Amino acid sequence: MCGKRVFAYVGRMLIAEDLLLLLYDDESGKPITGAPGLDYALAGAVLIELTMLGKLDVAGEGEEVKRGRLKVLDASPTGDAILDERLAYVADKPGKRPKDQIGRLSKKLRDQLLARLAERGVLTADEGKVLGIFPVTRWTAKDARHEAEVRSALESVLKVGTSPDQRTGALIALLSALNVVPKIVTDAVDKKALKQRAKEIAESDWAADAVKKAVAEMQAAVTTAIVVSATAASTGG
Repeated sequence: MCGKRVFAYVGRMLIAEDLLLLLYDDESGKPITGAPGLDYALAGAVLIELTMLGKLDVAGEGEEVKRGRLKVLDASPTGDAILDERLAYVADKPGKRPKDQIGRLSKKLRDQLLARLAERGVLTADEGKVLGIFPVTRWTAKDARHEAEVRSALESVLKVGTSPDQRTGALIALLSALNVVPKIVTDAVDKKALKQRAKEIAESDWAADAVKKAVAEMQAAVTTAIVVSATAASTGG
């Protein structure tokens, strides 16, 4: 089973890549939400994907690893370099809480994902300068077909009420944690109802227990990162 998963995984879009495409404006090439929430959400998407692949789990009661800690079920490669790098890190430092791993796992992740999307011809790296001095890169859309499919799946769940698959459910949960759902589904009349629908999806039974545990942990970690960042900013820290 593992070998088949690895073979099928090569070249496939990651949940983190789908999330990144949604979180960058196609025309301006700028993110619609800030760090560290965005970067933690990307790391959370990687951990969720590794859980879906049967590589990781969040320990329950009565297990060798303490409850709520990450445990490695299968450390063999997935066939995806970005996933494998993070899996190896978790395997090297097992038994930690997801929120304690997510900061390290997020390092350089956004840059790796952006570079790969550009290599695939999905994004274009537009180099420029702010105030004519400071270099900046804008990541504008080059081929938006995949993103359009992802958005269509999101809207079907959030606006029509269809049941999400695991990937779409995970995306909605992470977007809800970032509080950016109305920025993604921009034509919704009732923004409050849209956010509530996203929250309900995040908490509903669309995934296996292991994935649900991982999603809940990732939501909590992303929310904590945003609160800590906002507190630090308000106090000048």
